[in-house]
Amino acid sequence: MIKNLIIIHFLISSFFGYTQQDKDSIAIPVDKNQAVTARGFESNLQDKYIGSEFDYTSQEGKAQNLIARFLQWLFNWIDESFGINIPPYALEIVEYIIYILMGCLVIYLLVRFLLGENFSSLFTKKATSIIDINLSEDHIENVDLDTLIKTAIDNKDYRLAVRYQYLRILKSLSEKDIIDWHYEKTNSDYQNEIESQNSSKEGVQLKTGFKKVSYLYDYIWYGEQEIDANKYETIETRFSSLKKLIHT
Repeated sequence: MIKNLIIIHFLISSFFGYTQQDKDSIAIPVDKNQAVTARGFESNLQDKYIGSEFDYTSQEGKAQNLIARFLQWLFNWIDESFGINIPPYALEIVEYIIYILMGCLVIYLLVRFLLGENFSSLFTKKATSIIDINLSEDHIENVDLDTLIKTAIDNKDYRLAVRYQYLRILKSLSEKDIIDWHYEKTNSDYQNEIESQNSSKEGVQLKTGFKKVSYLYDYIWYGEQEIDANKYETIETRFSSLKKLIHT
C-alpha cells in the first residue's frame, strides 16, 4: 500500500513540474519571409580611432622614469606631426643607448676627478712623452732651449714657447740631479721622482710648482690651446719662478 502511494506521488509531481516548465518558456515567433541584413564596420573606422589615447601597445601600468616618458612623448609627437610610426622596441633601444652614454659620462667624470691632472697620461702615456727636437738622440742638457724660446716668441708662436719653457724646467731638474731625465718618461714619472727626492719645505714647493706647470703644459700643448702675448707673459712668470726655485 505504501509503495503504491509513493509511485502515485512521483507521477503527480512529474506531471505538475513538466506543466510549470512549459509555462515558463517563451515562444519567439519567427518570420520566415523577413530578409536578414548583414552589418559591417564603417570604412573610415581606423581614422576615427588614432592618437595616443587609442595606443594600446604601451603599458600604462608600468612605471616610467623621466627619460622614458620624454622619449614616449617625443615618439608620439613625431607620429602625430609627421605620420612616422616608430615601433615600441625602438623606444627601448634609444633608452638603453642613453643609459650607456650617461654611464660612460659618469665613469669619465669619476676617473677625471680621482686622477686630477694626470688623467690624460692614463690613456696616452706615449703621447705625453717628450720625443721631438731629436731628444731621442741628444740629451736634453745639450739642447739650447733659451734660443729656441726666443725664436718661438719672435715668431709669435707662444704655444711652442710654452713647450720649450717646460723642457727647460726638465733640463734644470736634470742638471740638479733631481730627476733622471729620459725622453720616454712622462710628466707623471718626473713628478714621482721629485716627490721621492725631498720632503722638506722646499721639496714640497718644488713638487707643487712642477705640478702646476705640468698642468699648464698639458693644457696648452697637448690640448692645442692657442694663447696670445698677454697670456704667455702670465704663464712665463710661473716657469721663471719654478726655475729660480730649482737653482736655489
